[in-house]
Amino acid sequence: MPAISEKKAVTPNIMDSNKLMQKQKKILHYPSLFASTILFFISLFLNPLGAEESRQSIDEIRKSVVQIRVFSQAKDPFSPWMSSGISASTGSGFLISQNRILTNAHVVSNAKFMETQRNNQTEWYELKVLFIAHDCDLALLEVSDPEFYNDSNYLELGTLPELASPVDIVGYPIGGNKISVSRGIVSRIEQSTYAHSQIDSHLVVQVDAAINPGNSGGPALQNGKVVGVAFQASTKGENIGYIIPTAVIQHFLKDIEDGIYHGYVELGIQTQSSFSESHRQFYGIPNGEEGVFVTKVLNQGSADGYLKPRDYLTAIDGRKIGRNGNLLESNSIDFLEVVDNKFAGEEIQFDLIRDKKKMKVKFAAKKMPQMENQRARYGVNYDYLVFGGLVFQTVNRDLLEAWSKNGQTQGGSLLVYRFYDATTLSDGQSEDVVLYRKLPHPINSNSDFYLNMVVESLNGVRVKNLNHLKEMVESSKEKTLRIQFYGVQVPLIMDREEAERADLEIKKIYHLTGN
Repeated sequence: MPAISEKKAVTPNIMDSNKLMQKQKKILHYPSLFASTILFFISLFLNPLGAEESRQSIDEIRKSVVQIRVFSQAKDPFSPWMSSGISASTGSGFLISQNRILTNAHVVSNAKFMETQRNNQTEWYELKVLFIAHDCDLALLEVSDPEFYNDSNYLELGTLPELASPVDIVGYPIGGNKISVSRGIVSRIEQSTYAHSQIDSHLVVQVDAAINPGNSGGPALQNGKVVGVAFQASTKGENIGYIIPTAVIQHFLKDIEDGIYHGYVELGIQTQSSFSESHRQFYGIPNGEEGVFVTKVLNQGSADGYLKPRDYLTAIDGRKIGRNGNLLESNSIDFLEVVDNKFAGEEIQFDLIRDKKKMKVKFAAKKMPQMENQRARYGVNYDYLVFGGLVFQTVNRDLLEAWSKNGQTQGGSLLVYRFYDATTLSDGQSEDVVLYRKLPHPINSNSDFYLNMVVESLNGVRVKNLNHLKEMVESSKEKTLRIQFYGVQVPLIMDREEAERADLEIKKIYHLTGN
């Protein structure tokens, strides 16, 4: 199954014969409507050239869009020594320049084997991933066999579509093996969270067209050019789909030009709209001065050390910011989109009001290292430590999701709080380590009290991360190990030699490999 939740296919509404007859009678009661309907159908038959042009266009599209079949297997974050079963899923993609195939990252995540074919091909061709970007849900693939590209066509990237303009979603959704085309209207353009990573926010285009499982990775076309990649759908509404616009695609393609995908930079602030006049007056904001208030500056973000809480941002790179946080020149685009289009090292400039004084602030864009644990992960092994049957792991989003589904969440409120506020608490280098489960054995029978606690120190030395904890446990010569947890005054006491002996039994009993 794809990594993001997509709307399932539903049974269509079928109109019964009585209702259909009533509808036809209503049409016959309106002569002008009936006449225009007749003229419409006549025009279809009298315009064969237009039909031929449409047919040729579809033929070219068929040469460009591919079906992708994926066999995947993921590690279990709750039991990191185990892997899930092999699962099969399908998706779509399309050819761009230099024999490369563009698709969604979630289509090929955790893949062990992938294959593809174009319309009317009978053979499946093996695929390999060239680049994958989980923070913007895009991936670039390649087929090594040159025969796959015979009589193929490459699609060009277009621009951001206009509101209320039509787009065609092309791909291989569930329900058939042939290419499918569905038309929708652009209904909204905004910054929104990408479901694949569950944390990254970029520009999205909303369309009123069904995007079903299998559609993911297919192109959204307008005037023969790609204006987006189909990637997710709303589960709370009918025919609400989303496409990744070309601005995000072009950012991805430019990022990989040096052969490495570096990822998005992060401004690292939280803001508040400035609609409240009393709020504006309290901070001395002049009447008519549009902008937003900074409410928090996150550690290790681009703005750390440059912007401050209560700063009033009025412009970014010379582009005015409205009271709702959108650019005044285009009221549907969040000002963060300007930062989204930058790469590490490029300059960000803000016009702002601080302590009732107007000023300019400049700083370089950069990534936030602690975002990695906030982001859902794919195709990785989860590092862990088993000591005395107690299982320790770095706190990350995948672990928290598996932990909550398992139901053993008692006493874990501090763990959850620290995770969701990690961008403030973390210095960008330290990582929380949690004792989240145990493999039952007499050596750990009295340790339940400490489950779901975050490790603070070992024998008085503050634990920086999981590797640091491993090193101290392995190198310690002390007979007793004292593990201190945040918010708990009484440490967990373990006899080092007894725990090491017990681990030999535990690893055999529970079939642990690796760590």
